[in-house]
Formats: sequence, C-alpha cells, structure tokens
Amino acid sequence: MRLLGFPMARYIDINDSEEVLRAIHMTDADVPLDIVLHTPGGLLLAALQIARAIRAHKAKVTVFVPHYAMSGGTLIALAANEIVMCHHSVLGPIDPQLGQQPAASLLKVVEQKPIAEIDDQTLVMADVGRKAIAQVKHAAETLLTDRMPADRAEALAEKLATGTWTHDYPIFAAEAKELGLPVSTDMLNEVLELMTLYPQPTRSQQAGVEYLPVPRQKEDARK
Repeated sequence: MRLLGFPMARYIDINDSEEVLRAIHMTDADVPLDIVLHTPGGLLLAALQIARAIRAHKAKVTVFVPHYAMSGGTLIALAANEIVMCHHSVLGPIDPQLGQQPAASLLKVVEQKPIAEIDDQTLVMADVGRKAIAQVKHAAETLLTDRMPADRAEALAEKLATGTWTHDYPIFAAEAKELGLPVSTDMLNEVLELMTLYPQPTRSQQAGVEYLPVPRQKEDARK
C-alpha cells in the first residue's frame, strides 16, 4: 500500500474534514493518497470539503470501500481517480435529507397537492430542498468532470442527487461500474485486515479519522 490513508468510520463531521484537510496539506502533491472509507454519511459541508481537497490533489487518489460508504461517503468517493470495492461493498445515493425528510419527496408534495392545502412549514422546507438538490447535483457534477464526458457526468449527478432511489439504496460494485464510476474489485487484504480494528458498535469517544500526523513527501513514498 502507499503511504497515506484515512480509515473513516461513523458519521462524517466537521472535525473529520479538519483532520483530513490537514493531512492532505501535509502531504506532497506528488504522493498518491489511499483513503479507506467506512461511513454511513454525515454532514454535507464536511464531506464536500474532503471531496474537493481530494479532487484537487495532483497525484492519484484511490478510495477503498471495504463495506459501505453511503451518502456523504459516496460524494467523497466520486472525487477519487479509482474506487476499490469488494463485490458486495456498497455506495449510495447523495440526495439531500432535511431532518428525516428526503428533499425530493418534499418537492413531490408541493407538485401534487394544491398549494392551499400545504402548510407554510412544508412550503419552506420544499424551497430549501429544491436549493439543496441543485447544490448537491452541481457539486457531484463538478467532481465527476474530467472523470467522464460532460453529458454523462451531468446524467450521473442527476441520478444520484435527485431522489431516483431511497436514500439507503445500495449501489453494489457491479452497478457502480455500469453507472460509469471508475470501480475496481481488486480489494487489498491489508484493507480488510485494517477493518477488524473498526467494529460496528459506535464508539463515540474515538476519532473517526486516523493518519500519520507527519509531513509526507515524494521521496517517502513506497512502490
């Protein structure tokens, strides 16, 4: 394996993005990054910060998904040059959720009911939801640009961000390939062994990001 990796577990929060951005900043631009993603998703702001930092890194970025990287985890994966999954690993849709409500479903309410029958709170939430969907779609399309033709990037961003599926819909490796993502199923045994250190029960006091907190330079990289 290459030098730098971030085994990310639990929900992604702003502390995770702060640590990942710091680690990338401390890494030479010519050093490839290996990122192990294991997350149900999390804060959009944090996920997008990480994704944009990955996308801007000059060297190859490989994201390993040994089990699942849903929602914000998938948004991060979209920024990678390569996504390595097991055959039964999953990604997921990136459609925005407003509290417990899917933004796309709120828009359906506004479209299908007479406005006089819709309360103000629902109308406000639907307006926020419309903006959230447009923002996430644009972010995904930007991350996918240069990874695939522009029309395919737009179509894939549309499918992932606009409520095509339920938010917990599992996108297995084979389907991810069909969607045009740069997916490989050559999962490293070392990554699977690493995951034994991150059992499923939540450990709220343990950090969700792990990395070696020292500068990484090109001459340090191992082939």
